[in-house]
This record gives sequence, structure tokens and C-alpha cells, in this order.
Amino acid sequence: MIDLLEKLGRGVRLSLGDFGLAARTFAAMVAAAGGLLRRPRLVTDQVHFIGNYSLVIIAVSGLFVGFVLGLQGYYTLNKYGSEEALGLLVALSLVRELGPVVTALLFAGRAGTSLTAEIGLMKAGEQLAAMEMMAVDPLRRVLAPRFWAGVIAMPLLAAVFSAVGVLGGYVVGVRMIGVDEGAFWSQMQGGVELWADVGNGVIKSVVFGVAVTFIALQQGYHADPTPEGVARATTRTVVIGSLMVLWLDFLLTALMFS
Repeated sequence: MIDLLEKLGRGVRLSLGDFGLAARTFAAMVAAAGGLLRRPRLVTDQVHFIGNYSLVIIAVSGLFVGFVLGLQGYYTLNKYGSEEALGLLVALSLVRELGPVVTALLFAGRAGTSLTAEIGLMKAGEQLAAMEMMAVDPLRRVLAPRFWAGVIAMPLLAAVFSAVGVLGGYVVGVRMIGVDEGAFWSQMQGGVELWADVGNGVIKSVVFGVAVTFIALQQGYHADPTPEGVARATTRTVVIGSLMVLWLDFLLTALMFS
């Protein structure tokens, strides 16, 4: 019984220590935003690295998700004689849920792992330690620009995903199946609200960008400086980031649409 209590106490203590360390790291990166305004090139370069290199997989994935939504939506609505509402179904599915969520999952798998591996290798190569020796704070110089670049890039990528997905639904529903084109667009324009749907989707994508980018940088910055440590940190980034996105999606959906 004593051993069990000791293990439980040790686990709680380590968990609280990890949480406190993560909170300090997050606060330092948020506080560095003011300094980055004087050197915006640090952020724009990382936006290009994170966002532009993820654009292809985001756009292609959005196109095929739109294809599937067009097919499945038509088969479902056809049972009730509501094929004209296909555009509304595709748009709401993408803007509210699939756009932010799938983009965040792809972002964690592509950009998140890249950030973790990059920071982890810099730590293993003692580049971060060398910065500290030269009185350069790695949190402000290395982590903070990447953090804010991820926060900026994520909503843009989600918007691209949703736009391409709507185009894919249009191609399948209107061009291939034969749904009325005017009804497709008019139902979409009349049913999608700017704040209730598009605005909430943007809020979701921003929150997902903060969570996934921070997890990726946190795992890389505190990874063991060995090849095995970097590999484990990269794996943890995908697992923790994906689970965090799904949990936050449920929480935000319950708050926004309750």
C-alpha cells in the first residue's frame, strides 16, 4: 500500500512539474509577440515554411473530401427529395467541422512533426545551448516565431481546405450528378451565416493552431538529445496533437452550437 501511494504521489508530482514547465514555455512564447513586431521577417519566413509547404496536401485532401461529401450528401438527400440542399450540406460540413478539424490533423502530421524534429535536432546538436552561451534566448529567437507562424498559418490553411472542398462538392454534385447549379449556390448563400458558421470555424482553426503548434514545439524543445529521443518526441507530437484537436473540437462545438 505504501509503495502504491509513493508511485501515485511521484506520478502526480511529475505531472504537475510537466504542466508547470509547459505553462512557463507557453507564457514566454506569448510574451515574445511584442519583440517579434520589430522583426516580422522571423515570422513571415516561418509562415512560408509551415504554410506554403503544407498547402499541397491541404488542397488535395480538401478536394477529395469535397468529392466524398458531394457523393454521400447526394445519396442521403435524394431519399428525401432535397438534392437542392447539397450545397448547404457541403458548405456547413466543411466550414463548421471538417475544414478546421481535418486541416489540424494534417497540420499535426506534416508541419507539427517537422517542427518537433527541427527543434529536437537543434537541441541534440547543441545549437540551442550555443545560443544561450551567447546570451540569446532560444524561446524568443527560435520557438516564438514558429509558434506565431503556426497560429497564423492554420486558419489560412483551413480556409483553403474549405474552399477547395466546396469546389469538389460542386464538381461532383453539379457537373457529374446533375444537381441544379443555381439551387446549389443559392441554398449555400442563404443557409451559411457569416458569424455563426464561418466565424466559429475560424475560431476553431485558431485554437487548433495554438494547440498543435505549441505541442510540437514543446515536445521538440524538451526532447531527449538523442536520435531515439527525437523520434519519440515526433511520435508524441502526432498522438497528443491529434487527440487534443478532437477533444477541443468537442468542447468548442458544445460551447458554440449549444
